[in-house]
Amino acid sequence: MKLGMRNAERGMRLIGCVLVLCGFTVTTWAQTIPPARKKNAPPPAAEAPPVSLEEAAKLEAVVTTDLGVIRFEFLPTKAPKHVQAFVKNARTGFYDGSAFHRVISRGLIQGGDPLLKDPKTPRGRWGTGALSQLPDEFNDVSHLSGIVSTVRIPGKANSDGAQFFICVSDQTQLNNEYSAFGRVTEGMDVVEKISLGAADAEQKLSTPIKIVSIKIEAKREEPFKDASVNDMRKEVLLETSLGTISILLDPELAPEHVRNFLKLVQTGWYDHTAFHRVVPGFVVQGGVGYTRLVNGEVKNHYADQWVHNLKGEFSPTRKHIRGVLSMARADDPNSANTSFFIVLAPAPNLDGKYTIFGKVVDGFDTLDKLEKVARKADNQTPTERVELIEATIKP
Repeated sequence: MKLGMRNAERGMRLIGCVLVLCGFTVTTWAQTIPPARKKNAPPPAAEAPPVSLEEAAKLEAVVTTDLGVIRFEFLPTKAPKHVQAFVKNARTGFYDGSAFHRVISRGLIQGGDPLLKDPKTPRGRWGTGALSQLPDEFNDVSHLSGIVSTVRIPGKANSDGAQFFICVSDQTQLNNEYSAFGRVTEGMDVVEKISLGAADAEQKLSTPIKIVSIKIEAKREEPFKDASVNDMRKEVLLETSLGTISILLDPELAPEHVRNFLKLVQTGWYDHTAFHRVVPGFVVQGGVGYTRLVNGEVKNHYADQWVHNLKGEFSPTRKHIRGVLSMARADDPNSANTSFFIVLAPAPNLDGKYTIFGKVVDGFDTLDKLEKVARKADNQTPTERVELIEATIKP
């Protein structure tokens, strides 16, 4: 990958490369001659066949690092040989104990060099291991934030190897030059944190971030994706810092909003978020990701990958009265996604404009407490955090 002066001279544009070979010979793992087998030694076990492309589409890589976990799915139809090689390497422990050694701040991170397993490997050799193992598989996947792609030797065709990089931000200047083979589904906050590490003039980290392990697991499945209306007749318990509220969902009235809500509840997406808006005589509102605090830090969630805007399911007959559960949105009527509100008093101005999808059936005393919390000067932001500790589906 071309770490040259050309991109450096472009000011704020990120350097479109990850690897420089600095005038020395690289001995790749593919070139290493295996030791001779001892006389009378049993033959080596038969090598497992490569993962099928159908199976690979159902798998994810789970990258455990010193700073957290990153998960990414594979793109087997775009770079089949790269996907098969990565799965094989991960399953044999090839990456375990290696590291992310090179970063461009908020640009990309590079790792997977087996030479980093040895702490005595000179810095000058970081990034030179396990190259020239795979043919190029350039494809139409754009190198956007979260894309996982393969390191190669600058200017040398078919020099891809086991090393890989992850785009923190869009790096479209790399399109059609590198073989993209995966996409991050969880842990972009970890990817960004790694990219912010202290590095030298060659973008090599002062202290590499250890890759504890890379395991291959089945992809997480989106809950309730294909559930029927009957399967979505559920009651949800909202355990808050002021008490519990029980919600009865109405999938016949708004099936897609109920499906979305159940998905977020089942995955724990709402846990540790807050009720950020309280307007007495009107609504209490919660369910936005930026209010999620874990150990005092705002955290992303793996179910973010399934969050999307919903088409309005407005009822011409149902009314926004006390206890009704409805979905918040922006000006676009089809912009609801995670934020919900509970009505505190009749609000006819909302009827037919916001999607009602449930109602409170128990916990009105908790709703009363919510309505009475102290608020800031804007008269709607609670002075003290009101947390949605956990949302669960009643059995």
